[in-house]
Amino acid sequence: MLSLSVASPPAAAAVFPAKASLPAAARSSSFSGIRIQHRRPPLGVSLAASSSSSRGRASSVVMMAKREEELKEIRVKTVEEINDEVVDLKGELLMLRLQKSARNEFKSSEFRRMRKRIARLLTVKREREIEEGINKRLSRKLDRKWKRSIVVRPPPSLKKLMEEEAAAEAEKSA
Repeated sequence: MLSLSVASPPAAAAVFPAKASLPAAARSSSFSGIRIQHRRPPLGVSLAASSSSSRGRASSVVMMAKREEELKEIRVKTVEEINDEVVDLKGELLMLRLQKSARNEFKSSEFRRMRKRIARLLTVKREREIEEGINKRLSRKLDRKWKRSIVVRPPPSLKKLMEEEAAAEAEKSA
């Protein structure tokens, strides 16, 4: 009889019988065994063999540095500049959604990038409110007041597109 034993704590051991000794009903199961995955390379393995995992860590370090740089850039801005940028980015998100619905070419990665940028801006804005001692309830009230005061304006990409069209039209008529 073939069997497989898996040792858990030293006091107990589990024994799994081989398929040949199981009843017919149990043999029809789709379970074919235990799969063991190693999370880290075992000791003694050269670094060249584990270079793929270290490469992933190096790229995350670079991404972290970019985020830190972006946060420094955001923290320099005033609250009004942050609010203006949030409005512009939300307009850009709207333009991307329109391009997607019209099945035009667009970069799908821009959705995530813009949403994360908006989140970072709003996080810095809230951090400043906390420093000033503004509680959550008052913050929400100020946020609603700010949203009502927003003047609708076209996003920067649409302004640029309109300027290009106007220039092309002027060139055409001249």
